Amino acid sequence: MPYKDPEDAKAHSKRYYQENKERISARHALYNSTEKGKKVKRISEWKRQGIISDDYDKLHETYLSTDNCENCNCQLISGRGFSNQKHLDHDHETGEVRNVLCGSCNIKRR
Repeated sequence: MPYKDPEDAKAHSKRYYQENKERISARHALYNSTEKGKKVKRISEWKRQGIISDDYDKLHETYLSTDNCENCNCQLISGRGFSNQKHLDHDHETGEVRNVLCGSCNIKRR
């Protein structure tokens, strides 16, 4: 039954979350480890960074299929803190995507 008072609905949601926090967290962790979850997270991060695209699915496929930096041709790797980590380079003014680059080339381009 829908709540007539929005505060009642908020209180119910908060109570439900507190009572089921571990189960909800486990379900989110499981989803985030799937390919779909990783894709959704990556695209959300791009949008948060201001990257604009007419087709995020195609952009994601291009990103995944790019194995070498489009500037220096070094092999790209996954992970954090590596100079040859894969980056989606974009214009910070317009949000337009330019290339998939290694971390070193991406920093030099700024």
